[in-house]
Amino acid sequence: MTTQAVPEPVRPRPVDPSTLPAEAAALLDTSVDDIMRAAAAHRDHLWGTRVTYSPKVFIPLTMLCRDACGYCTFAQPPARLDAPYLSPDEVLKIARNGARAGCHEALFTLGEAPEERYDAARDWLRTHGWDSTVHYLAQTAQLVRDETGLLPHANPGALGYDELAMLRRVAPSQGMMVETLRDDLPCHRGAPDKTPQRRLDTLEAAGQLKIPFTTGILVGIGETRADRLAALLAIADSHRRHGHVQEVIVQNFLPKPGTAMRNDPPCPPEEFLWSIAAARLMLPDDVHLQAPPNLSDDFGVLLDAGIDDWGGVSPVTADHVNP
Repeated sequence: MTTQAVPEPVRPRPVDPSTLPAEAAALLDTSVDDIMRAAAAHRDHLWGTRVTYSPKVFIPLTMLCRDACGYCTFAQPPARLDAPYLSPDEVLKIARNGARAGCHEALFTLGEAPEERYDAARDWLRTHGWDSTVHYLAQTAQLVRDETGLLPHANPGALGYDELAMLRRVAPSQGMMVETLRDDLPCHRGAPDKTPQRRLDTLEAAGQLKIPFTTGILVGIGETRADRLAALLAIADSHRRHGHVQEVIVQNFLPKPGTAMRNDPPCPPEEFLWSIAAARLMLPDDVHLQAPPNLSDDFGVLLDAGIDDWGGVSPVTADHVNP
């Protein structure tokens, strides 16, 4: 079975605000204070004072990736790594440390299809009997689940229907950030997996398979407020069709040393807060809203913007994607 096309067409260039639904367009000129008050009140109506998080370990199965995103600190070339992939024993060591510390979940972080770019990845997989990174991920996820009892969460990026279905058998949940519906941003010029249609096809296929799914948007990488609303609406529409989006992450851009965007300005705090609040007001009521606390100096204010989830918090490992 193959992935079906997303019903709504992707709008890759800057979104014309006049094309947005009236409810969304009305938010564009709403002040940060007003939209935050409305979002926090709506969050309180939905969830009360409960704020959730997931005690987990982060398992960086491979830091190789065929994409070269302008903001990424996670992906590394083979020369900077001791090995292209973690071995099964290394994966289990991390997972067991997490289980002993009281974690519930093992978040597998990895690059997208590194074997398509690097001989080192292809050779390692072939030597160890695997034909793709996703197949190896499925095996290690099952190993962690069976040996430690942790629940694997697979985060391998944009996948096809059959790959998602294979992971569904061993991972109770999966995830992939939509990021943006723009295909003209400089930060994604070297990232074949970051085309909007490819991301939306993955989101749709996950819905068809009824996979509990985490997704989200990035704020501050060159997009507009209208672009963010369009991406949130696409996520909301997919969830209304399938009911599979368990949480949406609104993540702010921060420049980091060693990246192509190291000299770019960080996401303005008011734009980040506006976007979080807009997400709470535009997303379906049964979708949880998350913002990463480790990317904000004052993360308490994120609660004021309407989030009800802190995401993954680990007592034993760093967040390798957003250190």
